[in-house]
Amino acid sequence: MKNVEKMISARWIIPVEPDNQVLDHHTLVIHEGRILDLQPTPEAERRYQADTHRRLDRHALIPGLINAHTHSPMTLLRGLADDLPLMDWLQNHIWPAEGRFVGEDFVHDGSLLAAAEMLRGGTTCFNDMYFFPETTALVASRVGLRAAIGLIVIDFPSSWAANGDEYIAKGLEIYDRHKGNALLSFCFAPHAPYTVSDEPLKRLVTLADELDLPIHMHVHETAHEVNEATARFGVRPLERLAGLGLSGANLMAIHMTQLQPAEIAHLAQAGTHVVHCPESNLKLASGFCPVQALLEAGVNVALGTDGTASNNDLDMFGEMRTAALLAKGVSGNAAALPAHTALRMATLNGARALGLGDEIGSLVPGKRADITAVFMDDLECRPVYDPVSHLIYACGRHQVSDVWVDGRPLLRDRQLTTIDEADLHRRIGIWQEKIARADHQTGSG
Repeated sequence: MKNVEKMISARWIIPVEPDNQVLDHHTLVIHEGRILDLQPTPEAERRYQADTHRRLDRHALIPGLINAHTHSPMTLLRGLADDLPLMDWLQNHIWPAEGRFVGEDFVHDGSLLAAAEMLRGGTTCFNDMYFFPETTALVASRVGLRAAIGLIVIDFPSSWAANGDEYIAKGLEIYDRHKGNALLSFCFAPHAPYTVSDEPLKRLVTLADELDLPIHMHVHETAHEVNEATARFGVRPLERLAGLGLSGANLMAIHMTQLQPAEIAHLAQAGTHVVHCPESNLKLASGFCPVQALLEAGVNVALGTDGTASNNDLDMFGEMRTAALLAKGVSGNAAALPAHTALRMATLNGARALGLGDEIGSLVPGKRADITAVFMDDLECRPVYDPVSHLIYACGRHQVSDVWVDGRPLLRDRQLTTIDEADLHRRIGIWQEKIARADHQTGSG
C-alpha cells in the first residue's frame, strides 16, 4: 500500500471530465496538493493508506466552483441601492460611496467578506476586478483561496491611481511581486471599451502577449454602450477591440448581452472566452447573453456573479440555475444548456478562460485538489435520480459542507477554518454604520 496524505470518499463524484460522468462510491486520493488518483472506494482502500480519510456517504464531490467575474470588495455595498435605473444607482449611490470609502481597509474587509461567502458557497477560485488589487491578492493568499487578480486599468483617476500609465505600472509591480504564488494568477483588467482609450489598450495587448496573461474586460454589456460606441467610433465595441488586436484567445469578454450572428462567429473563430453573469444582467435590465448560440458556435462560456452591488450575492449555485433556465427561455429550446453544461461552465470552462485549465476545473489525476462537497440528503433533495440535475435545479449553496483548495480544508462541516467569523462580523458592522450614514447624508438615501 502506498502512503498518501488524504483520501475523500463520497456517494457520488462528478469529475466534469469526461462530460456527463457520475461515479458511484468512488474515492479521490490526494497527495501534496494534487489529485493523485480517482478509484472505486474498495480499490482505493486496497491501494492506499491515507493520513486522513474523509467519508462523505451522503454527498456529491464536484470540482471547486470558479467565479469567473466579480468585484469582491463591493460586498460592503451589498443592498445599498436597489431597484433603481442604472445611472441613478451609479451616480447617486455607488460612485459617491466608492469615492468616499474605497481604500486599502475597504478592499481588505470587503475581500475578506467575499472570501467567506464564496467558500461557504463552494467557490474555490475567483477572477477579480477592482482597485487596490494587491490587497485582495493578500487576503486570498492568507485565507488559502485561489484567485485570478485583475490588474485594473481605467482612464479616470481613483484613490489607487491617477491615469492609465499609473494603473499599468502599478499592476506590473504587483504581478512581479506575486507571480510565484501558486494560489495567484493574474490578468489585465481594462474596465470597458467606453472607459479605456486606444493607447492603453494597445499597450495592454503587447504586454499580455509578452507575459502570456489574459485580458478581462466588460464588453457589450448594454444596448446603450453599443449604440454610444457606434456613434462615437463608427463601429461596435467588438469591432473596435478587434482592430486594436484585442479579440483573440486571451480575451475574457464579460456580459456580452448585445451580439449579432456575425459577432458570435468571430468570437468562435478567434477563440475568445465569454463570461456570462445572468443574475446581474437581469437585475440591471442589461439584456440577455445568447449563451446557447455561443455554445453551439463553439465559444467557451464561463460563469460569474459580477459584484454584490448589482447581484446581490456571490452564489454560483444560483448563477448555474439561472443560466440554465434563462438559456431555455431565450432560445425557446427546453434542451438548451442542460445541467451538465451548466456545471461545466462554472468549473472547467472558467478554468480554461483563466488559462488554468491544466490545473483546476475538473477532478482528474494530476490537477490541483480544489474540491467542493455538497450534502445531498436533505428532504428538499430527495429522491435523487440524477445528482447533477439536483446540483443545478434543486440544491443551493447552503448544502455545501466542505471545501478544499490544494487539498487544504477551508470549510469543514460548514465551518470556515481560516477566517475568524466573529471578527469579520464586527468589521462589517462598522462599515455598515459608516456607509449607511454617508448614503443618508447625500440626501438620496
